[in-house]
Amino acid sequence: MIATYGALALIPPLVVIVLAVKLKSSFEPLLIGCLVGFLMISYATNSNFFNEFVGSLTKILSDKDSVWVILVCGLYGSLIGLMVRSGGTTSFADWALTRIKTKKSALMTGWLLSMTIFLDDYLSALTVGLSMRKITDAHRVPREKLAYLVNTTSSPLCVIVPISTWTIFVGKILETSKVAPEGKGLVTYWHMIPFVVYGFVSVLLIPLFIYGVLPWFGKMKKAKLRAEQTGKLTDNPFSNTAALDVSLLNPTIKPKVIYFILPIVVLMAATIYFDIDALKGVMFAVGFTFFYYLFTKLGNFRQLSETIFSGFNSMIFALAILLMSYMLKDVNDKMQLTQYVLKGATPYLNKQFLPLIVFVSLSLISLATGASWGLYAVSIPLIVPLALHFNSNVLLNIGAVVSAGVFGVNACLYSDSNILTAQSTECNNLDHGISQLPYAGIAFIISCIIYLILGYTIA
Repeated sequence: MIATYGALALIPPLVVIVLAVKLKSSFEPLLIGCLVGFLMISYATNSNFFNEFVGSLTKILSDKDSVWVILVCGLYGSLIGLMVRSGGTTSFADWALTRIKTKKSALMTGWLLSMTIFLDDYLSALTVGLSMRKITDAHRVPREKLAYLVNTTSSPLCVIVPISTWTIFVGKILETSKVAPEGKGLVTYWHMIPFVVYGFVSVLLIPLFIYGVLPWFGKMKKAKLRAEQTGKLTDNPFSNTAALDVSLLNPTIKPKVIYFILPIVVLMAATIYFDIDALKGVMFAVGFTFFYYLFTKLGNFRQLSETIFSGFNSMIFALAILLMSYMLKDVNDKMQLTQYVLKGATPYLNKQFLPLIVFVSLSLISLATGASWGLYAVSIPLIVPLALHFNSNVLLNIGAVVSAGVFGVNACLYSDSNILTAQSTECNNLDHGISQLPYAGIAFIISCIIYLILGYTIA
């Protein structure tokens, strides 16, 4: 039985947002929002609520993309666990601290480091957060600031560089949507990069805040004052992280920076070698690091094996939130939230306003659901014929779609990017999300203005 939900499709994500702010947590609001959604679906289709819920959970856990994300995130946790226990991350921070003398230079170092790790947003969020924590802590930079920098450079950067997991994914959709010839999806994406406005605006705003051209304000300013006056860098530093054994594998061996740098270099190289496949890249890197540490006598076989599992385990809470966010996406797909929003925006469309309306409407969906890649898969095939109908620049409008997904990942309180950033910076997930929301809003408004201008000049 096919049900039409209309505006009722907005209820589950609204429940999640309201409860997330009220409860100051992520997992419980997502779970409740999913339950509300499945209750509505079961009522509308006269189906069994429990079967709907379990069926969705089973589908997600058996979906190859979901399994890919779970394995990638978990293995990144394993790699991080190995690097932490080798003492390499601490050595890197100590080395950097001898050269970084101010708060501004500490934050700029984090921004520049993020700019070099562009292959995958998960890799960027976890690596930069982990490596910069001690450096920014030494200069009393609140974790909310570090989290903002890390999160706002990870996904937004991935969509404006020539090659990353994001560009390859969208390139494939361009091929299936007949925007690009077979095998030319990535090349077509390169022509679209100038139109991914939100990515450029977000990344370039960061130095302006770091150097005081634009002032810190709101919750971020309060966090700054808290850190300077009390030394308290975060309100709840371990709310999103499982306990990770940070004792050295072999205390008799002096930690070296190479124990941190080499695994990262191998990870980047392996990811590139395996056609920008983050899973194959991190699997190879974990295997390499295991044997590298074993042969250099940093740890024995059992120690290293246990560290791999404990590192994976440290990501369980983040993975649980990701699982619930995927279930919420499934609810939204069943209730056709994307189609409802696009249909509601159709009467206001014309050639000039199309890029702006596409960006705004899909940004609201992504903000409410935390969806990006799923949003692209659903919306790009819908936007292409719409752009052709209005004789509007197709690549400009797809660029607006990509920007919308990145904005949602950046601004949604329970998106995968926010969750992993909170994990790596040991910052409360909601504190991070709420404190950076106004800054994402500034980038959103600037992007809206640019899309309006582009609609009149290029579309």
